[in-house]
Amino acid sequence: MNANGKILRNLSDLTDAGFVHTDKRAALENVAARYAIAITPAIAELIDHADPSDPIARQFIPDPAELEHDPAESPDPIGDFAHSPVEGIVHRYPDRVLLKLTHLCAVYCRFCFRREMIGPHAHALNASALDAALAYITAHPEIWEVVLTGGDPLVLSPRRLQQVVSRLAAISHIAVIRVHTRLPVADPARITPALVRALKARGKATYVVLHANHPRELTPAARTACARLVDAGIPMLSQSVLLRGVNDDTTTLGELMRAFVACRIKPYYLHHADLAPGTSHLRTTIEHGQELMQALRGRYSGLCQPIYVLDIPGGHGKSPIGPNYLTAEALDRYRIADFNGDFHCYPPPK
Repeated sequence: MNANGKILRNLSDLTDAGFVHTDKRAALENVAARYAIAITPAIAELIDHADPSDPIARQFIPDPAELEHDPAESPDPIGDFAHSPVEGIVHRYPDRVLLKLTHLCAVYCRFCFRREMIGPHAHALNASALDAALAYITAHPEIWEVVLTGGDPLVLSPRRLQQVVSRLAAISHIAVIRVHTRLPVADPARITPALVRALKARGKATYVVLHANHPRELTPAARTACARLVDAGIPMLSQSVLLRGVNDDTTTLGELMRAFVACRIKPYYLHHADLAPGTSHLRTTIEHGQELMQALRGRYSGLCQPIYVLDIPGGHGKSPIGPNYLTAEALDRYRIADFNGDFHCYPPPK
């Protein structure tokens, strides 16, 4: 455990905890000055000091490679700003919006696509901005679902969350409130009964989408936190990012998906890593991602299959990019691959 069980927030904390060697610290000063650092005790306990390529450390410990920027990378890689009609709202798809309540997170991932916008330096949505955001949602009856994101909305107090959920529930055309979070993994003790109650609204469906990238993140404490949500009638889905050196092999990715399902969390999205600044050392190729998805299909339960997606740069939304099993060969005739990679004709030859 890190010293005194505190959140590690700077290079001094990381050095004292043994995660950054003194002789490596100078190379990280500019990284730490640009991108936020926060590692909770729950995450720190998972990091293997003896493994220089530890997959948990790779997600949270700063790396000098973060200062190497690919020309294709962008501070807003998925085009949030292009679809933000008012502060705090991203309206990219017709029937749903993002509501970004805070720019704070319990932990800061080194691959975050909003890394230029989040952290303790960024401001949260104030009362007047929240009023304007809710007024926008109210004025657009085509909006059926609101996704609470940020930052991590669950870092807010139960009282604050309950106020927001109640105000959303009062909007007649909103049917679904979806919450994107890392908190059950990053700080499972904060998933309290009061927080769970705050997320529920009479007559509305609440879903919680958990972000985790490695099976070790689903500790007994994290599983208990997730069970508290599911047992309260809140369905859970997962989202993960395909990361080089973290989960880019069939066994790790498959065990992660099995861990989700064992926790009653349905695998939802596997994101191809976005073109965020300084993240090229963590991105795989799309071809490798497709190979992994094909391997998952052949070896793991259908419950364990996420949708492999790419968020198209510029704000054009997510598109599935998994392998294609079907090829048209002639009018009304196809060639289709089975889970072993063998090909068959459809319809079968007479």
